[in-house]
Amino acid sequence: MPIGIQDFEKLRTEKCVYVDKTQYVYDLTRLSRPYFLARPRRFGKSLFISTLKAYFLGKKESFEGLAIAELEKDWIEYPVFFLDMTAETYTSLDALNIGLDTNLRELEAQWGASEHETTPASRFIGLIHRAYEKTGRKVVVLVDEYDKPLISTMDDENLNKSIRESLKGFYGVLKRSDAFLRFVFLTGVTKFSKVSVFSDLIS
Repeated sequence: MPIGIQDFEKLRTEKCVYVDKTQYVYDLTRLSRPYFLARPRRFGKSLFISTLKAYFLGKKESFEGLAIAELEKDWIEYPVFFLDMTAETYTSLDALNIGLDTNLRELEAQWGASEHETTPASRFIGLIHRAYEKTGRKVVVLVDEYDKPLISTMDDENLNKSIRESLKGFYGVLKRSDAFLRFVFLTGVTKFSKVSVFSDLIS
């Protein structure tokens, strides 16, 4: 039993029990491009986002014997941006910037950086454009627990407001980069309608 395993490829490699949800992966990735999933913790959000990552990286071998193996014929490898917002303890605005910087540095190691990109938002949009230009394929963006910085600072109204504004600018990149995006999937525990950071994304 895969207790505590949230990595799809590890789960499959170690021959763990897996309830086949790949039919939903196939359907979901063809209906639209941006998705938001809000569920309580321990509901399998991270495992599902890991499954999406393996799928969009074209890891065909990891899906042998599953429903999607019979459905998918192309197995195209896309540039995948996985942003993990769970790792940092968000006690200040600097902590948020450190968390974003950690995610962006990992992507820049693969796709390159520009000295003219000095803010998290400018670095993010620059990465999306470079990945598209280098591969000729649209980018997949997967964000695990986008709202962790907001949840962590709920007791500090001023800090929460500052973080909310910073995240609004950062996630607003997704709206401005729509032409370069194949698929966007974000998970969190906060209801979408309760969070204003996505007003640019859904307008």
